[in-house]
Amino acid sequence: MIDHAILESAAAVIAPAETLALACHIGPDGDALGSMLGLGIAAENAGKRVVASFGEPFMVPASLAFLPAAHLIPPGEFPAQPPVMIVFDAGSLDRLGELAVNASNAGTTIVIDHHVTNGGFGDVAVVDSEAAATGELVAYLLKVLGWPLTPEIATCLHTALVTDTGRFQYPNTRPSTFRLAAGLVAAGAQPPEISRHVYEEAPFGYLKAAGAALSRAELDEEKSLVTAVITEADLTEAGIDWGDIDNLVNTVRLAVEADVAVLAKVHADGRVKLSLRSRGNTDVGSLAAEMGGGGHRLASGVTYVGDVKDALDEVRKRIEDFR
Repeated sequence: MIDHAILESAAAVIAPAETLALACHIGPDGDALGSMLGLGIAAENAGKRVVASFGEPFMVPASLAFLPAAHLIPPGEFPAQPPVMIVFDAGSLDRLGELAVNASNAGTTIVIDHHVTNGGFGDVAVVDSEAAATGELVAYLLKVLGWPLTPEIATCLHTALVTDTGRFQYPNTRPSTFRLAAGLVAAGAQPPEISRHVYEEAPFGYLKAAGAALSRAELDEEKSLVTAVITEADLTEAGIDWGDIDNLVNTVRLAVEADVAVLAKVHADGRVKLSLRSRGNTDVGSLAAEMGGGGHRLASGVTYVGDVKDALDEVRKRIEDFR
C-alpha cells in the first residue's frame, strides 16, 4: 500500500493548481491512458484547466478509442514549461518521448507509477511497485483530494485495472484490487462494455496479420521460450496499424510448453519492439531492463535497433539469468 504521506504531498501540489498538464508513456496501454484521462476528468470537474498528451506516434489504440479523450492534444501543442505536470505509468523519463523535455522544465513534476523498474524521477514520486496498476494509485489520490468518481472516471480507472491485471488473472491481483473494482463498478463503470472494446473487437485485417505472425512462431523448448515476428509489411498488407495488434502477444503466450513468450514487432525504420510475457518463472521486467527496456515481472517491453534475429538472440542469451 502506498504511503499516505506521499499521496498527501501530491495532493498538496495538485489542489491549489489552476492548470494541470498530464502525460503518459509513448504507445499508451489501458493503464497509462485510463489513469491519465481519469484524473484529467476529475481535475476538470474540480475546476482545473487540463491538457493531456503522449509522445509520438500520437495515436490512441483502436481498442481504447472508447475512452473519453476530450483533453488530449498533440505533443507539439503541449505546454513547454507547465507549472504542474503529472506523469502516468512511465518507469523512466525517456518513456515520455519528446515530452521528457517538458517534464524536466516543469515547475513541479509528479510521477504516478507502479513499475518495479522505476528508479525515481520527478519532484513528487507516487510510486508503488505492489500496486496492481497506476490506475489504482490514481484512485487513492482522488480519494485524498476529495474528488468524487463519476461514471466516466470510473470507466477510465476500471480500464486501467482490467488491462494491467490481465482481466484480474495476473499475480498482482489482490483482494484490494477487487474491492477497488467493485467501487468503480458501483460508480458507473460497465465491465462488459470495457472488455468488449479492449479484448473482443478487432478489424478483419487483424486475422490476416495475426496469421502471418503465428506462421513464424518458433518454440525453443530448452529455453522454455516461444517467439513470433510481425512486420510493418504484414500490417500494410492487412490494412491495419500497430495499435490494432496490441493483444496478439496474448495469443503467442498460449503455448503451454513455454514460460516466456516474445512478440517481435519489426518497424520499417529498423526498430524492433519486443513485447515479453512470463507465466511466472522468469522475471521479464528485469530482463527487459538489462536490454534497455522496462516493465513488470510478468510483462515488459524493449526497443532494439537492429536485426530481429539479433534481438531475439539477445533474449535467448540472457533469459536463464532471470529465472
